[in-house]
Amino acid sequence: MILLLVFLVSLFLVCGSGVLAALSDLRGMTIPNFYSVIVLGAFVFCYVALWLGGRDDVFSPLLSHLLALLIVFFVTLAMFMANMMGAGDSKLASALALWVGMKGLMPFVVYMTVVGGLLALVALVLRRWAPIKDPKPDSWVAQVQSGASKVPYGVAIVLGALASFVKIGYFDLDVLSSFVIE
Repeated sequence: MILLLVFLVSLFLVCGSGVLAALSDLRGMTIPNFYSVIVLGAFVFCYVALWLGGRDDVFSPLLSHLLALLIVFFVTLAMFMANMMGAGDSKLASALALWVGMKGLMPFVVYMTVVGGLLALVALVLRRWAPIKDPKPDSWVAQVQSGASKVPYGVAIVLGALASFVKIGYFDLDVLSSFVIE
């Protein structure tokens, strides 16, 4: 039962930090580093606790998670260097990739790309018609309506990760009940 609590608290801490990072990106086009640090720390704590508790079946092998982190880090680093993505986006995507591992990497990337594309369409609408009167200064909406070409990709990253969490089974009743049935 304690391992279930560790898993759930860690997972909801990651989800909550992700939502706060996405909101920060919407409000001011920045993602503070501590959200990525929380996501990384929660994974390390949860993975070690479950491994020590004999529940190494919940996650993929550690190498799978580290490989996903490295792949996402190097791809997003290249995107950052090409001015296609912010540094905060790169760090957050890399930290969340650690959680999804190789098993969830493809769904993560697909969902993130779809949501990012939808956000880009919203940006085009906002830029063209400026439908929101008096948006909060420095917010994404204000920046886009004043002509900037920006997308709060943190939103896409977080929604992609959450969808991937569902896809790989972190919220499945079978997985959650297996902690109690032991």
